[in-house]
Amino acid sequence: MKDFEANGLRAILRGMPETPGPAEPSLEEQIAAYQREFQDLDPQVEQVVSALSRLNRRMNVAYSRQTATLGISNTEWEVLKALVLSGAPYQLGPGDLAKKLGLTPAAMTHRIDRMASEGLVTRERDEANRVRVIVELTAEGREKWLEAMRMASVFEEDLLQDLSSEERGALGEMLTRLLRRVEETQPDAGGRLSDLE
Repeated sequence: MKDFEANGLRAILRGMPETPGPAEPSLEEQIAAYQREFQDLDPQVEQVVSALSRLNRRMNVAYSRQTATLGISNTEWEVLKALVLSGAPYQLGPGDLAKKLGLTPAAMTHRIDRMASEGLVTRERDEANRVRVIVELTAEGREKWLEAMRMASVFEEDLLQDLSSEERGALGEMLTRLLRRVEETQPDAGGRLSDLE
């Protein structure tokens, strides 16, 4: 699975079964219903946040389908990503990983156990501090991460195909401004609420 043609990837994503559910109202229908029940609603604000919410949900489904074709879960990919982002030699302690991913230590231990058994990571005692455990990305784990990135780049390019380079740049800047605002006002959003206690 080294190379993915755009059409082949789209076929994979479209061909996977979905659980049928009730039809979701259009954005316009949802905003109209909200305005009916809550007259102070700003329709422009609601259109932006509802579109972002729906886009995020659908992107997560697409990414889950991609990682499933590689035999890993989204949650396992998040661990691989955290280790890659830490830089060579791609090592972190379980506690650091748990905090970055917003998991309890017990949940993180379970995830590491599973990934170690799959050959994606190793877990060894730190020679300098025998109390400390080090989780390290394996060559197989790095290759899984790279493969997922290759697949995601095809999907993301397809997602943004209708936007010009200038529009992509402007959208990226606007979304980054929104993200900074949320990060300033909701500093705990990336982790567990108990971290604030």
